[in-house]
Amino acid sequence: MKITVGGSPGSGKTTIATKLAERFSLTHVSAGMIFRKMAEERGLHVHEFSLYCQKDESVDREVDRLQKEQAKEGTVTEGRMAAFMVENPDLKIFLDAPLDVRVDRIAKREGKSREEVRESTMKRESVDNLRYEKYYGINIYDTKAYDLVINTQKWDADGVFAIAEVAVASLARRP
Repeated sequence: MKITVGGSPGSGKTTIATKLAERFSLTHVSAGMIFRKMAEERGLHVHEFSLYCQKDESVDREVDRLQKEQAKEGTVTEGRMAAFMVENPDLKIFLDAPLDVRVDRIAKREGKSREEVRESTMKRESVDNLRYEKYYGINIYDTKAYDLVINTQKWDADGVFAIAEVAVASLARRP
C-alpha cells in the first residue's frame, strides 16, 4: 500500500504519517525532513531556504526525485507535494486547520513566539505556493486532488489518527 499525507504547515502531517507508518508497518518518507536536511546542510533556516528555492528549481526537483524514489509499495509519504509526486497512491489524505491553530502548534513545538511563527508561516506558505504554481502549475490546497480531507482543529492527534486509520484499514481489506 502507498499512502500520502499532505496539508498545511502545523496541520499534523508528520504526526499522522508517523502513526500510520507504525500502525500498518509502513516506511515513513518525509519530504519535510528531506527539505530540512538540505537547508541544514547549507546552513539556512527553512524560510531562508524556501526563498533560495525560488531562484533554484533544482532543489525542488531533488526533493521530488527523492520522494518518488523512496515512495514504493509499503510507504506513507508525507509532504505538501506528496499527493502529486507519488505515483499511484492508494490513498491521498489532506490535513488542514485554521492558521491560528496551526501557529499555536508550531510555536509550542519550536518554542517560539506566536508572532514570530505566524509571520514565518505566512511567508513560507506564500513563497512555497508561488513556487509550486510556477514550477508545477499545482495548487496544493485544491482538495479535489485528495481522497480524504480532515480539519485537524476538530480532533486531537488521536482522533485524527482514528479517522485515517479506519480509511487505511478499509483499503487494506480490499482484494
